[in-house]
Amino acid sequence: QVQLVESGGGLVQPGGSLRLSCALSGSIFSIYTMGWFRQTPGKQRELVARINSGGSTNYVDSVKGRFTVSRDNAKNMLYLQMNSLKAEDTAVYYCNVYGLLGEYWGQGTQVTVSS
Repeated sequence: QVQLVESGGGLVQPGGSLRLSCALSGSIFSIYTMGWFRQTPGKQRELVARINSGGSTNYVDSVKGRFTVSRDNAKNMLYLQMNSLKAEDTAVYYCNVYGLLGEYWGQGTQVTVSS
């Protein structure tokens, strides 16, 4: 079992920044990819950013150049730095891990971009 706990969400004005964190605990080994998804009411959960075990990253087009995903293996942490936030970034953001033991999700953290 792997447990994921997100933090760092909140209310921010358009153009502002937030940094999401995801703390991993439990049976942390053979993790293939770690990533961030987001979901708004009535819509499917979408991949925002992902990083694999080799450090390669990929992003949804709408956040390229604004968001940066990173991981600290020593601290068992995953991060999402979000800059130049827009109203359309408003969503619940979920931490995701996929590995040998399966796929795991955090409980989600709300990000609201509004003036």
